[in-house]
Amino acid sequence: GVALDCGVGQSGTLRCMTFPSPTTDSFALITGASQGIGEAVARQLAAAGYNVLLVARREAVLMQLAEELAHAHGINAEVFAADLSKERDVSALLDYIGQKKITICVNSAGIASFGPFMKQDWDYETDQFNLNATAVFRITKAVLDQMVPRGEGALCNVGSAAGNTPIPNNATYVFTKAGVNTFTEALHYELKDSGVHCTLLAPGPVREAEVPEEEQSIVDKVVPDFLWTTYESCAKDTISAMRSNKRRVVPGPLSKVMDFVSTYAPRGALAPIMGRFYAQMGEE
Repeated sequence: GVALDCGVGQSGTLRCMTFPSPTTDSFALITGASQGIGEAVARQLAAAGYNVLLVARREAVLMQLAEELAHAHGINAEVFAADLSKERDVSALLDYIGQKKITICVNSAGIASFGPFMKQDWDYETDQFNLNATAVFRITKAVLDQMVPRGEGALCNVGSAAGNTPIPNNATYVFTKAGVNTFTEALHYELKDSGVHCTLLAPGPVREAEVPEEEQSIVDKVVPDFLWTTYESCAKDTISAMRSNKRRVVPGPLSKVMDFVSTYAPRGALAPIMGRFYAQMGEE
Protein backbone atom coordinates (compact mmCIF):
# COMPACT_ATOMS: atom_id res chain seq x y z
CA GLY A 1 0.00 0.00 0.00
CA VAL A 2 0.97 3.63 -0.39
CA ALA A 3 1.74 5.56 2.79
CA LEU A 4 0.02 8.93 2.91
CA ASP A 5 1.09 11.74 5.22
CA CYS A 6 -1.39 14.57 4.89
CA GLY A 7 -1.13 18.07 6.26
CA VAL A 8 -2.31 21.60 5.56
CA GLY A 9 0.17 23.54 3.44
CA GLN A 10 1.07 27.20 3.90
CA SER A 11 -1.59 28.17 1.36
CA GLY A 12 -4.24 26.42 3.46
CA THR A 13 -4.71 23.57 0.98
CA LEU A 14 -4.51 19.91 2.02
CA ARG A 15 -1.24 18.39 0.83
CA CYS A 16 -0.63 14.63 0.94
CA MET A 17 2.85 13.18 0.73
CA THR A 18 3.40 9.75 -0.73
CA PHE A 19 6.43 7.57 -0.24
CA PRO A 20 8.09 7.10 -3.65
CA SER A 21 7.14 3.86 -5.41
CA PRO A 22 9.75 1.81 -7.28
CA THR A 23 10.08 2.73 -10.96
CA THR A 24 12.37 1.40 -13.71
CA ASP A 25 14.29 4.69 -14.01
CA SER A 26 14.71 5.64 -10.31
CA PHE A 27 17.20 4.60 -7.64
CA ALA A 28 17.53 4.31 -3.88
CA LEU A 29 21.00 5.61 -2.94
CA ILE A 30 22.55 3.88 0.09
CA THR A 31 25.94 4.84 1.51
CA GLY A 32 27.79 2.46 3.80
CA ALA A 33 26.09 -0.32 1.83
CA SER A 34 28.86 -2.91 2.24
CA GLN A 35 27.90 -3.86 5.81
CA GLY A 36 25.69 -3.20 8.81
CA ILE A 37 22.62 -0.99 8.63
CA GLY A 38 23.41 0.16 5.07
CA GLU A 39 23.59 -3.38 3.71
CA ALA A 40 20.40 -4.41 5.55
CA VAL A 41 18.50 -1.38 4.19
CA ALA A 42 19.77 -2.09 0.66
CA ARG A 43 18.60 -5.71 0.89
CA GLN A 44 15.12 -4.74 2.07
CA LEU A 45 14.64 -1.96 -0.49
CA ALA A 46 15.79 -4.30 -3.29
CA ALA A 47 13.35 -6.96 -2.05
CA ALA A 48 10.59 -4.32 -2.27
CA GLY A 49 11.45 -3.73 -5.95
CA TYR A 50 13.64 -0.62 -5.77
CA ASN A 51 16.72 -0.22 -7.95
CA VAL A 52 19.67 0.42 -5.65
CA LEU A 53 22.85 2.47 -5.98
CA LEU A 54 25.33 1.00 -3.50
CA VAL A 55 28.14 3.20 -2.17
CA ALA A 56 31.07 2.19 0.07
CA ARG A 57 34.85 1.81 -0.17
CA ARG A 58 35.07 -1.94 -0.85
CA GLU A 59 34.20 -2.39 -4.51
CA ALA A 60 34.50 -6.20 -4.54
CA VAL A 61 32.05 -6.53 -1.61
CA LEU A 62 29.60 -4.13 -3.28
CA MET A 63 29.82 -5.95 -6.63
CA GLN A 64 29.00 -9.26 -4.95
CA LEU A 65 26.02 -7.71 -3.13
CA ALA A 66 24.81 -5.96 -6.31
CA GLU A 67 24.92 -9.19 -8.31
CA GLU A 68 23.07 -11.06 -5.58
CA LEU A 69 20.30 -8.42 -5.30
CA ALA A 70 19.88 -8.02 -9.07
CA HIS A 71 19.60 -11.78 -9.52
CA ALA A 72 17.26 -12.35 -6.55
CA HIS A 73 14.87 -9.45 -7.15
CA GLY A 74 15.16 -8.56 -10.85
CA ILE A 75 16.19 -5.00 -10.06
CA ASN A 76 19.00 -2.80 -11.32
CA ALA A 77 21.82 -2.69 -8.73
CA GLU A 78 24.66 -0.25 -9.43
CA VAL A 79 27.92 0.17 -7.53
CA PHE A 80 29.89 3.34 -6.87
CA ALA A 81 33.07 2.63 -4.90
CA ALA A 82 34.14 5.74 -2.97
CA ASP A 83 35.85 6.84 0.22
CA LEU A 84 33.40 9.49 1.36
CA SER A 85 35.90 10.89 3.87
CA LYS A 86 37.69 12.33 0.80
CA GLU A 87 36.28 15.50 -0.79
CA ARG A 88 37.13 14.37 -4.34
CA ASP A 89 35.25 11.07 -3.90
CA VAL A 90 32.15 12.87 -2.61
CA SER A 91 32.35 15.28 -5.56
CA ALA A 92 32.62 12.34 -7.98
CA LEU A 93 29.57 10.69 -6.39
CA LEU A 94 27.56 13.92 -6.64
CA ASP A 95 28.45 14.21 -10.34
CA TYR A 96 27.33 10.60 -10.84
CA ILE A 97 23.98 10.92 -9.03
CA GLY A 98 23.36 14.15 -10.92
CA GLN A 99 22.75 11.92 -13.97
CA LYS A 100 20.38 9.61 -12.05
CA LYS A 101 16.88 9.95 -10.65
CA ILE A 102 17.33 9.46 -6.88
CA THR A 103 14.00 9.05 -5.07
CA ILE A 104 15.30 7.54 -1.81
CA CYS A 105 18.55 8.29 0.00
CA VAL A 106 19.91 6.61 3.14
CA ASN A 107 23.16 8.13 4.45
CA SER A 108 24.51 5.26 6.56
CA ALA A 109 28.30 5.46 6.13
CA GLY A 110 30.15 6.33 9.33
CA ILE A 111 33.11 5.51 11.56
CA ALA A 112 33.94 6.04 15.26
CA SER A 113 36.93 6.29 17.56
CA PHE A 114 37.27 5.75 21.30
CA GLY A 115 39.71 7.18 23.82
CA PRO A 116 40.99 10.66 24.75
CA PHE A 117 40.65 13.20 21.93
CA MET A 118 44.23 14.43 22.39
CA LYS A 119 45.62 10.91 21.96
CA GLN A 120 43.75 10.07 18.75
CA ASP A 121 45.30 9.80 15.30
CA TRP A 122 44.53 13.23 13.83
CA ASP A 123 44.18 11.97 10.24
CA TYR A 124 41.61 9.41 11.39
CA GLU A 125 39.70 12.03 13.39
CA THR A 126 39.63 14.34 10.35
CA ASP A 127 38.41 11.48 8.14
CA GLN A 128 35.75 10.69 10.74
CA PHE A 129 34.48 14.26 10.72
CA ASN A 130 34.50 14.44 6.92
CA LEU A 131 32.68 11.11 6.54
CA ASN A 132 30.14 11.40 9.37
CA ALA A 133 29.32 15.09 8.91
CA THR A 134 30.63 16.77 5.74
CA ALA A 135 29.70 13.95 3.33
CA VAL A 136 26.19 13.66 4.85
CA PHE A 137 25.79 17.45 4.53
CA ARG A 138 26.83 17.50 0.85
CA ILE A 139 24.88 14.38 -0.22
CA THR A 140 21.76 15.64 1.58
CA LYS A 141 21.86 18.89 -0.42
CA ALA A 142 22.45 17.04 -3.71
CA VAL A 143 19.50 14.65 -3.30
CA LEU A 144 17.16 17.37 -2.01
CA ASP A 145 18.07 19.44 -5.09
CA GLN A 146 16.33 16.65 -7.04
CA MET A 147 13.56 15.69 -4.64
CA VAL A 148 12.16 19.08 -3.61
CA PRO A 149 11.45 20.35 -7.16
CA ARG A 150 9.76 16.99 -7.96
CA GLY A 151 7.68 17.23 -4.76
CA GLU A 152 8.54 13.63 -3.89
CA GLY A 153 11.34 11.71 -2.23
CA ALA A 154 12.54 10.19 1.03
CA LEU A 155 15.75 10.94 2.93
CA CYS A 156 17.11 9.18 6.00
CA ASN A 157 20.31 10.25 7.72
CA VAL A 158 21.84 7.89 10.28
CA GLY A 159 22.71 9.80 13.42
CA SER A 160 23.04 8.17 16.83
CA ALA A 161 21.61 8.08 20.34
CA ALA A 162 25.22 9.04 21.23
CA GLY A 163 24.59 12.41 19.57
CA ASN A 164 22.23 13.41 22.40
CA THR A 165 24.87 13.84 25.08
CA PRO A 166 28.53 14.74 25.72
CA ILE A 167 30.51 11.49 25.94
CA PRO A 168 34.15 11.82 27.01
CA ASN A 169 36.49 9.54 25.04
CA ASN A 170 34.07 9.63 22.10
CA ALA A 171 34.29 13.37 21.41
CA THR A 172 34.68 13.52 17.63
CA TYR A 173 31.96 10.93 17.07
CA VAL A 174 29.40 12.70 19.30
CA PHE A 175 30.32 16.01 17.63
CA THR A 176 29.42 14.61 14.22
CA LYS A 177 26.33 12.69 15.34
CA ALA A 178 24.88 15.60 17.33
CA GLY A 179 25.15 17.58 14.11
CA VAL A 180 23.48 14.89 11.99
CA ASN A 181 20.70 14.47 14.57
CA THR A 182 19.74 18.13 14.81
CA PHE A 183 20.36 18.90 11.11
CA THR A 184 18.06 16.08 9.98
CA GLU A 185 15.30 16.85 12.48
CA ALA A 186 15.42 20.54 11.49
CA LEU A 187 15.07 19.55 7.82
CA HIS A 188 12.12 17.29 8.68
CA TYR A 189 10.17 20.38 9.78
CA GLU A 190 11.40 22.52 6.87
CA LEU A 191 10.33 19.89 4.33
CA LYS A 192 6.87 19.26 5.87
CA ASP A 193 4.99 20.81 2.95
CA SER A 194 7.45 19.87 0.20
CA GLY A 195 6.30 16.29 -0.45
CA VAL A 196 9.71 14.98 0.70
CA HIS A 197 9.92 12.63 3.69
CA CYS A 198 12.86 13.29 6.05
CA THR A 199 13.72 10.92 8.90
CA LEU A 200 16.52 10.66 11.43
CA LEU A 201 17.63 7.17 12.42
CA ALA A 202 19.19 7.47 15.90
CA PRO A 203 20.24 3.96 16.92
CA GLY A 204 22.10 2.77 19.98
CA PRO A 205 24.02 -0.51 19.72
CA VAL A 206 23.15 -2.56 16.62
CA ARG A 207 24.81 -5.81 15.51
CA GLU A 208 24.48 -9.08 13.61
CA ALA A 209 21.96 -11.56 14.99
CA GLU A 210 24.84 -13.92 15.91
CA VAL A 211 28.28 -12.70 16.98
CA PRO A 212 30.94 -15.40 17.47
CA GLU A 213 32.52 -15.18 20.94
CA GLU A 214 36.03 -14.58 19.58
CA GLU A 215 34.73 -11.57 17.61
CA GLN A 216 32.80 -9.99 20.49
CA SER A 217 33.86 -6.51 21.56
CA ILE A 218 33.70 -5.21 25.12
CA VAL A 219 30.26 -3.78 24.25
CA ASP A 220 29.02 -7.20 23.09
CA LYS A 221 30.18 -8.71 26.39
CA VAL A 222 28.80 -5.98 28.66
CA VAL A 223 25.34 -5.61 27.08
CA PRO A 224 22.89 -8.56 27.49
CA ASP A 225 21.77 -10.21 24.21
CA PHE A 226 18.07 -9.35 24.59
CA LEU A 227 18.82 -5.60 24.56
CA TRP A 228 20.52 -5.61 21.16
CA THR A 229 18.91 -4.63 17.88
CA THR A 230 19.85 -6.60 14.77
CA TYR A 231 20.69 -4.85 11.50
CA GLU A 232 17.66 -6.50 9.87
CA SER A 233 15.13 -5.28 12.45
CA CYS A 234 16.79 -1.84 12.49
CA ALA A 235 16.43 -1.62 8.68
CA LYS A 236 12.79 -2.73 8.85
CA ASP A 237 11.99 -0.09 11.50
CA THR A 238 13.84 2.54 9.48
CA ILE A 239 12.02 1.91 6.19
CA SER A 240 8.68 1.83 8.01
CA ALA A 241 9.47 5.19 9.68
CA MET A 242 10.53 6.68 6.33
CA ARG A 243 7.28 5.53 4.74
CA SER A 244 5.20 7.31 7.37
CA ASN A 245 7.54 10.36 7.46
CA LYS A 246 8.44 10.03 11.12
CA ARG A 247 10.85 12.69 12.32
CA ARG A 248 13.00 10.29 14.37
CA VAL A 249 13.22 6.52 14.67
CA VAL A 250 14.99 4.83 17.60
CA PRO A 251 15.00 1.06 16.99
CA GLY A 252 15.27 -1.59 19.69
CA PRO A 253 15.01 -1.60 23.50
CA LEU A 254 18.56 -0.52 24.40
CA SER A 255 18.50 2.33 21.88
CA LYS A 256 15.22 3.59 23.37
CA VAL A 257 16.69 3.47 26.89
CA MET A 258 19.85 5.29 25.74
CA ASP A 259 17.78 7.86 23.87
CA PHE A 260 15.57 8.53 26.91
CA VAL A 261 18.40 8.62 29.44
CA SER A 262 20.65 10.80 27.30
CA THR A 263 17.79 13.23 26.66
CA TYR A 264 16.51 13.57 30.23
CA ALA A 265 19.30 12.58 32.66
CA PRO A 266 21.45 15.39 34.12
CA ARG A 267 24.51 15.77 31.91
CA GLY A 268 26.87 16.36 34.81
CA ALA A 269 26.03 12.95 36.24
CA LEU A 270 25.86 11.05 32.97
CA ALA A 271 29.00 12.22 31.16
CA PRO A 272 31.63 10.86 33.61
CA ILE A 273 29.92 7.43 33.79
CA MET A 274 29.71 7.08 30.01
CA GLY A 275 33.23 8.48 29.63
CA ARG A 276 34.68 5.69 31.80
CA PHE A 277 32.91 3.07 29.69
CA TYR A 278 34.14 4.60 26.42
CA ALA A 279 37.70 4.89 27.81
CA GLN A 280 37.63 1.10 28.33
CA MET A 281 36.57 0.66 24.69
CA GLY A 282 39.50 2.83 23.61
CA GLU A 283 41.88 0.50 25.41
CA GLU A 284 40.49 -2.62 23.69
